[in-house]
Parts: sequence; structure tokens; C-alpha cells
Amino acid sequence: MNAFKPVILWTDALIYVLIAVIIVFVFVVRRREYLLAPWRRVAHSASGMSSVVVLSIFGVVGVLDSVHFRPAIGPDTGEENYSVEVRSLLDVIAAPLRAKAEKTYSAPFAAQLFSKETVTLPDGSEARVYPRLRHGGAHLENPGVQRFGDILTRLGIAVGVAVLAWLAISALLILYRSWRRESSFRASSVHFARGDSDFPWRAVLITIGVALLVIVPMIVLSRHYHVLGTDKVGQDVLYLAVKSIRTGLVIGTLTTLVMLPFALALGIMAGYFRGWIDDVIQYTYTTLSSIPGVLLIAAAVLMTQVYMDTHPEMFETVSQRADLRLLFLCIILGITSWTGLCRLLRGETLKLREMEYIQAAQAFGVSSWRITSRHILPNVMHIVLIAIVMDFSGLVLAEAVLSYVGVGVDPSMISFGTMINSARLEMAREPMVWWSLAAAFTFMFVLVLFANLFADAVRDAFDPRVRTRAGKAAARRANLAKMIPATSAAQPTLGLK
Repeated sequence: MNAFKPVILWTDALIYVLIAVIIVFVFVVRRREYLLAPWRRVAHSASGMSSVVVLSIFGVVGVLDSVHFRPAIGPDTGEENYSVEVRSLLDVIAAPLRAKAEKTYSAPFAAQLFSKETVTLPDGSEARVYPRLRHGGAHLENPGVQRFGDILTRLGIAVGVAVLAWLAISALLILYRSWRRESSFRASSVHFARGDSDFPWRAVLITIGVALLVIVPMIVLSRHYHVLGTDKVGQDVLYLAVKSIRTGLVIGTLTTLVMLPFALALGIMAGYFRGWIDDVIQYTYTTLSSIPGVLLIAAAVLMTQVYMDTHPEMFETVSQRADLRLLFLCIILGITSWTGLCRLLRGETLKLREMEYIQAAQAFGVSSWRITSRHILPNVMHIVLIAIVMDFSGLVLAEAVLSYVGVGVDPSMISFGTMINSARLEMAREPMVWWSLAAAFTFMFVLVLFANLFADAVRDAFDPRVRTRAGKAAARRANLAKMIPATSAAQPTLGLK
């Protein structure tokens, strides 16, 4: 019997396909200079490259959490017995966090439970006390005296490790640049420090340094404390927040894959063919936009839930059932959110079909399929890329809102929305349990913030109107710089006269 049984969920398979598509896309872009030029402008953006560093960290976490398996249980008797619990590589890496469950709530860095319990003292009497945690601060004999100093000591060690790791990464990058430019290590270091290279190395190194200063102390301290506290059933909130990253990434990326075919096909058809085709498509997306989206999504999710409840034999594990509901949520969000991009593509196609080269192709009898695929589709891809990146953050927030109202992901699936939904009732208690909501908010805020910054960098690089305005502004600044010395030189002459 094998030690584990690989499990590929529906969303795992789609994520693998998406990674393959991205690799092929990068390979194609690198071989074509006209496709590579706008991405070089993205690479020259300090905010864009800083966002890539942060989003890459989230992406690695999401990929690690997308490799699933079922561990073997029981003695090796030749029969295949596997656990009904589906785990991922991230669960293996974060096993200490996952295994160190407490009884119920505990505050960040606490050594005792958050609420009092009645315990029997050695003399037989009963008292209301804060019981010690089983894992958080368990190595301390007197937490009230030792805890603060212990945390500061471990934090200092973690910061030292983070600084050493940052220096090592910086040295490797400087050595790589020295090798590529055939320059000395000192000269490359000066270029990095001044930030006078084409690629924003200084911004990248600062972002890596900040990320290390956050991640390394959390890893070191989480071995002995619950850094972000525990939830109602004693699960580590840091583990829940990290596990929620995959759900947010799946919602943001797979929904886009569902939305794109509708928006591309219908938007280009409406703009190119016009007439009754344009009328039908306009009526369709106008009608769809008029339906309250939340109600439509809630109805579809509830119908899906009823179908899964009446067919339990379709699922071997709870994770497969939750994953199928997540996939249906992505499909529903994709079907209801293509109208905005479709409008943009229709307007751009209406403009493109009046261009001379399109009319010349029509005059030479080129088929409509060839014109749309060879001449119109490549010229609207900048709009598609900008819309995809900018919609990502909106979809991550939409999952949180839908789970908060109970029509999002399955309750057994960890996500930012389920964390917020489980924490909302505790916000009204006294004293307030705030750390679950704060952790979900912080992780989601960082993910959405850097997704928006990357979207801005992509928009600035791909949108020709932004580039035109930037070019005009640069030209005005250059002209002004030429005029100022001339004016300065003319003033003494006038004064002498």
C-alpha cells in the first residue's frame, strides 16, 4: 500500500491548466518583440515589480495548497486504506500550526484561554480561573513574568535571521547583475543603492526585506505561540488565514477563465457584425445586468447545494464536495460578471472595424473569422489584460461578501469570507474577540492592495492613451527645461539694458 493516494480536485486541475497556459504565454511573448515591449514597461515600474514579489508569495502558497493527497491509515496489510481527510503540501509544511489546536478562543501570543473556566484546585475547592493553553506558551513555567521577555528574545533572533537572509539574497542578485553587465561587485552595489538601473532592483530588494521581516518572525514565533490567536474551536488563526489564500486566488483566477469566452466572443461579434446580432447581444447583457446579481448568485448556489445534498454518493470526501461548490461558485460569478468587459470590447471593435486595414481586408474578401482573429482580437487584448487584472481584486472581495451572507463557499472550506462570517458574532461579545476578523482583513487587504498596484502598472503599460498623456507630459517637461536656462540667461541682459 502506498503512503498516500494523490487526489486531484476540480479546481486543482484548472489551476494546473492555468499554470501551463501562463508558461506557454510567457514562452510566446518572449519570442515576439511587439508583445514583449509593454511587459518591459511593466518590469520598469517599481510598484509593479514590488507587487509581483508579494503576489508571487501568495501564489506559491496557493500552489502548495493545490497539491492534494489522502494519507494511508492503519497497518500495512496489503489493503488500501486511506484517510477520508484530504490534505495538501501546505498542510504538511504547516503541520505544527495545524496540530496545535486549543480548546477554544485564545488571544494573540497568549498563554491562557480567553475566558475563565471552573477548575478543581488541589485542595478540592473550585475556582474560576484562566486555564493554561496546551501549546501556546507551554514552555514557560511562569507566563506572567517570562512571556514578554521570551517573545522579545525570539523576535530579536527572528529579525537577525531575516536580515541575514536579506543580505544573502541581495548579494546573489548583485553578483548576478555583475556577471550580466561584466562590472565589479562594488559598481553593481552602487547602482542598486542609487536605483539608477532600468529594472527597479532597489524597490524589489526593499519589498523582499519587508516580506522577510514579516514572514520569518511569524514562522519563528508560531513554533511556541499562537501569533494571531485561536478561533472558537481552538484552531490557529494564522493557519486559517494562510489556508484562505488559495480560495481567494481560485475565485479571482478561475472566475476570469469562465468570464473571458463570453466577453470576448459576444463583445467582438456585437461590434463587428452590428445589426440584429448587436441588438440581441445588447439586449442580453442589458437584461442580465438588470437582475440583482446577489439574488441570482444566491439562487444558483442554493440549487447547487440542494443537488449535492440529494446525491451524496457522488463525493468520497467532504473536500471534494466543498471543491465542487467552489467550482460552481466560480462558474456562476463568471456567467454574471462578463457584461462589463463585453461592453468595452464591443465599443473598441466598433472603432477598429472602421480602420482602413480592416476595410481593405473586407474589400479583398477576407473572411470575417480571419479578420476578427488576426486583426481585431490582437488589438483588443490590452483591454482584456487590464480588465482581468483589475477584476481580480473585485472577485476576491466578492467571495468574502458572499460567504458572509451565507451563499459563498462551503462552510467546511476555509476562506476569508468564512473567517469573517464566524467572527462577526464574536464582535458583539464583551470582551470582544477581534483577532479572527483582523487577520482575515489584513491578509485580504494585502492581497487586494498589491493586485490593484499591479493592475495600475499593467494599465499604464498597455493603455495607449495613458502612454500618450505620459509622453505629452514628458515632452512638456523637456520643453520647459529647455526654456528655463534661456530665460535665466536673458534676464541679466535685460537688467543691464
